[in-house]
Amino acid sequence: MDVKNAFLHGELQEHVYMKLPPGYQGLGHRLVVQSEGDYVKQLHNSKEDVMLVILVYVDDLIIASNSMNAIERTKALLSSHFQMKDLGILRYFLGIEVDHCNSGIFLSQKKYIQDLLKEYGMMNCKPVRLPMDSHTKLSSTLGDLLPCAEEYQKLVGKLIYLSLTRPDVTFTVNVLSRFMHKPTNVHMQAAKRVLRYLAGSMSQGILLANTSSAHLQAFCDSDWAGCASTRRSTSGFCILLGDSPISWKSKRQSVVARSSAEAEYRSMALTICEVMWLKQLFQDLGVTNMHKTPVFCDNQAALAIASNPVHHEKTKHVDIDCHFIRDKTNEGVVLPTYVSTKHQVVDVFTKLLSTHQHQSLLGKLGVQMPPHSQLEGVC
Repeated sequence: MDVKNAFLHGELQEHVYMKLPPGYQGLGHRLVVQSEGDYVKQLHNSKEDVMLVILVYVDDLIIASNSMNAIERTKALLSSHFQMKDLGILRYFLGIEVDHCNSGIFLSQKKYIQDLLKEYGMMNCKPVRLPMDSHTKLSSTLGDLLPCAEEYQKLVGKLIYLSLTRPDVTFTVNVLSRFMHKPTNVHMQAAKRVLRYLAGSMSQGILLANTSSAHLQAFCDSDWAGCASTRRSTSGFCILLGDSPISWKSKRQSVVARSSAEAEYRSMALTICEVMWLKQLFQDLGVTNMHKTPVFCDNQAALAIASNPVHHEKTKHVDIDCHFIRDKTNEGVVLPTYVSTKHQVVDVFTKLLSTHQHQSLLGKLGVQMPPHSQLEGVC
């Protein structure tokens, strides 16, 4: 379309095309697309089976590909248009340390933790083995209000970001974040206890194993009426790619569940939403042959609701949007599966545990210290 007139700023002499003219295919035609699963990812696919992904965060980029030549060409192209600094192989990104080792990629935030401990003068504090004491019951009325809530809010905000590579503090941070508006000295003490816990496990992180298969498995659980102030339940889930944790969450439910079955069912719905998003993301990355994902739950009633619409007494108070579980089960996207409470690894995201339980579940989730065998010249 040739635009002859402009409404506000006079005539426009340039040609403006609504569609590419015949014979012209532009830089990104059918090659560079935006991920449907995550809008900060740009994808490139060519006839030579080369996959290239660019992760964009403000002015920071990560370029990943199965072809080094494609990476070099992309860097050269970007450098010709923008002022850029090439930092080489990925080692550090937005506070996350990336170590390439013989067994895979190890993610941690050791430096971030060290900076946090220095900021609060706790580098030489006495470490503890749990982020929150198993007998602690925090409430909004416990303790004296802090004169300034900003210090507490700032600390908890930094702990929230830390949970990117530390699933072991996710539940505790979720509890602490409930008191952001009116924190007390007791809440601040609980937050600083997390720092003492981190002081004893600064190097801990998660391993994305290179031997893991492209198979998702999800675990979900809830702590019915676990919040003493609101009697709302806490949902928790963890999704593994092979044996590697790639997504987890601890979240207080938005409504009061009238039964443990309802609480577990809502937690399952939250988990399946995340599974669907991950499958879309993997599809964008070219992984299309993924089988149905088992969703492990330790509540038989919730599993029965997912497969049988006749459980009226247990389901009449559940929102309609939760019942999409049945649709996704029938479509073969997920497979709700029973797991005994003894083997439910998501307890670490829904409740306070003993030291033994806490450490045992972290091992099953792939949370560990850095691998000893590392590639020479890389780590």
